[in-house]
Amino acid sequence: MKRLIFYILVAGLLASCNNSGNGELVGARTSSKPFYQADPYGMVFVPQGSFVMGAGDEDIAKSYLAEPKTISVSGFFMDETEITNNEYRQFVNWVRDSIARTLLGNVDPEDFLIEENEKTGEVYDPPYLNWKTDINWDSEDQDVRDALEEMYLPENERFFRRREIDTRKLMYTYQWVDLHAAAKKDFSEPGDYRNAGLANRPQGLRDRSVYVRNEMIGVYPDTLAWIADYTYSFNDPMTEKYFWHPAYDNYPVVGVNWRQARAFCVWRTQLLNSHIKHKKGNVELSEFRLPSEAEWEWAARGGYQLNPYPWGGPYTLNEKGCFLANFKPRRGNYIADGGLRTVIVAHYPANDWGLYDMAGNVAEWTNSAYDPSSYNFTWDMNPNYTYNAKEDDPPAMKRKVIRGGSWKDIKYYLQVTTRAYEYQDTAKAYIGFRCIQPYLGRNKGDNPSKASRVYH
Repeated sequence: MKRLIFYILVAGLLASCNNSGNGELVGARTSSKPFYQADPYGMVFVPQGSFVMGAGDEDIAKSYLAEPKTISVSGFFMDETEITNNEYRQFVNWVRDSIARTLLGNVDPEDFLIEENEKTGEVYDPPYLNWKTDINWDSEDQDVRDALEEMYLPENERFFRRREIDTRKLMYTYQWVDLHAAAKKDFSEPGDYRNAGLANRPQGLRDRSVYVRNEMIGVYPDTLAWIADYTYSFNDPMTEKYFWHPAYDNYPVVGVNWRQARAFCVWRTQLLNSHIKHKKGNVELSEFRLPSEAEWEWAARGGYQLNPYPWGGPYTLNEKGCFLANFKPRRGNYIADGGLRTVIVAHYPANDWGLYDMAGNVAEWTNSAYDPSSYNFTWDMNPNYTYNAKEDDPPAMKRKVIRGGSWKDIKYYLQVTTRAYEYQDTAKAYIGFRCIQPYLGRNKGDNPSKASRVYH
C-alpha cells in the first residue's frame, strides 16, 4: 500500500512538472510570488487623478505662463519632506567610500575586492567592491596611508596642516538610457527606410548602445552658495556648518544643482534594487527620479482643486495667526514665521496627502525643462516637457522648472501654480529637491504601514 501511494505521488509530481497549461495560453510565469510594492521608507502615496493645472484666478499676466488646462496624472510615491543634509550626506559618504575601497583594492584586494563568486566560481571583471570591510582612515600602515593620500588635499592647500578629504575628487560615475532620443524616428542609416515615408519608426537599424549616456559629476554640494547668492550679507557660518554639522542634520540640503539631484536619484535606485536583488531575490522596483512639473503640482495641491496654497486656503496664516510656511512675509520680516533662513523639515503642517513643506523652506527641482508655452503643446495625460541639454547648448536650453518657493521668497512664489526656473548646472542656497517613485501596483486589499522619517 505504501509503495502504491509512493508511485501515485511520483506520477503526480511528474505530471505537474510537465504541465504547460494543457496547450492553452496561460501566460509566462515570471515569479513564484505575486508582485507587491510597499510604501518606500519616508514616502507617501499620491493617487492618480485629474485636476486643472495652471492659474486658479484671474491673473492675465500669469495666465501666459500657466494657462489653465485639465490634465490627468498617474499615481506615485513621493518623499514626505525634501531630502535632508543627513540623507544627502549618505550619498556623499558612499561615493567617498567607494573611491577609497577602489584605491585600497590595489593594496589589499582580499579585503576590499570581491573577485569571484564563492558558490559558482564566476570571476568578476571588473571585481566588485567589498563593503563588509571597514576602512581605517587613521591606519598606521604606510601602504594604506599612501593609497588614501590621493583622496586628501595636497600639502599646499591644507589649512593649518589639517588632513582633509578633497571634495573635488568625490566624483560619481553612472549611466542612463536616453529613451527620448531612442524613441525618435531615425532615417540616417542607408537603406529603403530613408525615403519610404513610413509612419512607424524603423527598428533594428542602430545599436542601442548609442543611446546609453555616461555621466560623471561631482556630488559635494556648493557650500559657498550662501555667500555667492548674498554677497553683502554675513552668511559665512552657514558655509562651514550647514552641510556637515549635526545641528543641521534634518534641514533640507541646498547647494545641489539639477544634475546632482538627478544623480542622487540614480544612486538611490541602485542602492534599493541591489539590496532587493541580492537579499530578497525579488524583481527590481521602479526607479527614483525627480517629479515632473505636473506631478509636483498635483502633489502640492493635496487633492484640492483651484487652491492657491498646499493647505487649501487663500491665506498664509491659520486661524490662530500663525504662518503656515517658511518664507519672506510682509515687508521682509523673515523671522515672523519662525525661521530666519531654512528650518528643520516638517516644521509646518503637512497637506492632505501627508507632504510637508510643499510651499516655502526651499524651492524644489523638477525634471521638467522650462518653456513659457509648454502648457500649450504638452499632452493632457502625464504632461512633461523635457530636454537633455548638452554642455555646448545655449543657456536658455538649460533651464529647469523649480516650484514651491523658499525661505527668501515672497508669498507669490509659494502658490502651487507659480512657475520659476533655474539653470541645471547652477546651485543655490534656496533650492533643494525631493524624489518620487512611480506606482507599479500592489495586491488588492494590501494596506502596508508607512515608515515615516519625520523628526519633530
